[in-house]
Amino acid sequence: MKIEILGTESLGVRGLSCVVEAKERKIVIDPGLALGYNRHGLLPHPLQVAVGETVRQEILSALEDATDVVFSHFHGDHVPLVDANPFQMPAREVAALCQARARKIRFWAKGPHGLSQNMTHRLQSLRLALDNELPNAEGQNDGFLSFSLPVPHGERSEHRGDVMMTRIEEGKEVFVHASDIQLLDDDAVSHILSWQPTIVLASGPPLYLPHLSPRQRKMAWFNAVRLAHEVNTLILDHHLMRSVSGCRWLDKLSFITGHKVMCAADFRGRHRTLLEAWRQRLYAEMPVPEGWHEGYARGEVDTIPYRNYKYEQLITSRFL
Repeated sequence: MKIEILGTESLGVRGLSCVVEAKERKIVIDPGLALGYNRHGLLPHPLQVAVGETVRQEILSALEDATDVVFSHFHGDHVPLVDANPFQMPAREVAALCQARARKIRFWAKGPHGLSQNMTHRLQSLRLALDNELPNAEGQNDGFLSFSLPVPHGERSEHRGDVMMTRIEEGKEVFVHASDIQLLDDDAVSHILSWQPTIVLASGPPLYLPHLSPRQRKMAWFNAVRLAHEVNTLILDHHLMRSVSGCRWLDKLSFITGHKVMCAADFRGRHRTLLEAWRQRLYAEMPVPEGWHEGYARGEVDTIPYRNYKYEQLITSRFL
């Protein structure tokens, strides 16, 4: 089994996209991304926009020969969007790839249960854009590929909708993609463990949100420890890595449990690049010309001046 994580917060964008190659199939999970449209009153820094362009192209490249595509839920950082802003994945680009394929991609999508009105609209518009019914995959299996019934997006009592988890098995390896569970529901974590995974990619808790209560933080820690003790490789990212405190939380978890716990950047052997968390500092380090975002949306400016910026020194010396 070959696993490549494409876009997450530790890699500079919002999302939890990955591609898994197993049993002559190529499965792309959650081929969407976002940049956090407004954080600290600031739009994405052009450096983050440049990274977003790279990740978007990596996702599109993975889709070119994909056999299967999974949509865990319909938030804008997980699926292509018909009404995408300039920093998201446009559905038209994904649709063009699908239409160009001689062999159709098989889609596996979260069902209509637990969707808000906005999410239902996104599901319907995506069906039209992709010319596919996107049938409900919850609880289904296709041999080595299987999907969970709906689990909460965060804590069950918060009613933030549901997500669908994915299990892929090849030989002695079992990979689980647990999108946006945030480790805030004991039953969802128990379900992951019942799948006996060897590697898990999941969203950690959103420590950056002030309304995350001490009880929720304790619950997320408890569930993270449960997973760390039972899973060979535990990758926690997404909501967790929207703040520098997420890095410290992750490292503490790895140290205390004595098990391999990492973020997506660690898994890929890259620097942790929390561009959204560093947004204020990026604006201070590299001021953004007035009107840049409007010009970018109109195609009048680009990210070329930022693409080769050597920010590794910033990462090691200032931001962590």
